[in-house]
Amino acid sequence: MARMAADAIFAKKGTDIALLDVADLFVLSDVFVIATGTSRPHVQALADHLEETLKKNLEVKPLRVEGRSEGEWVLVDYGDIIVHIFQAAPREFYSLERLWGDSERVPWEEPVGSES
Repeated sequence: MARMAADAIFAKKGTDIALLDVADLFVLSDVFVIATGTSRPHVQALADHLEETLKKNLEVKPLRVEGRSEGEWVLVDYGDIIVHIFQAAPREFYSLERLWGDSERVPWEEPVGSES
């Protein structure tokens, strides 16, 4: 699910995608997917596309979504995975990769030949 989420975000030009295995550090989730959008509408569109993709392919809906209207940091909680979609400045400020620095990176590569 985390890799599919990353692929969905990448398909809509989300950048700096990182997957962190937080299962041993955070009891509420296994993986954080972290990505960056370029603007408020872009962050919102990434979150929308993510939800549509996971609903269509895995028949799952988020447990909750936070921050959509502001569009600076949208958190989409699927339980096992939590997706964080930021604009650049809030991502740098909150620095989740540093905060969760003890977590392992989950391997993910940009899909070859994906739609732009």
